[in-house]
Amino acid sequence: MFEHIFFLSIYLFSIGIYGLITSRSMIRALICLELMINSINLNLIIFSNIFDNRQLKGDIFSIFVMAIAAAESAIGLAIISSIHRNRKSVNINQSNLLNN
Repeated sequence: MFEHIFFLSIYLFSIGIYGLITSRSMIRALICLELMINSINLNLIIFSNIFDNRQLKGDIFSIFVMAIAAAESAIGLAIISSIHRNRKSVNINQSNLLNN
């Protein structure tokens, strides 16, 4: 059971890395980043259940990571909406914010 969940986590993380590298849209990059964070949470929970069965340190830590990921999503979407309002595009290649 451990190997299946671990390989699922590796697969999700690699999909997230590939999507983050090849994405042209900021929204897609943000979604891929969330996918990577969720695969890390999956690893935290499975390792907590295997090595620390009676204590819930990994589970509690994963709840904190989820809260930080939710805040990161909200702030990231706010930044993307601000960029879209000013530049009329959410493409990473077209958003040169330092050149005015």
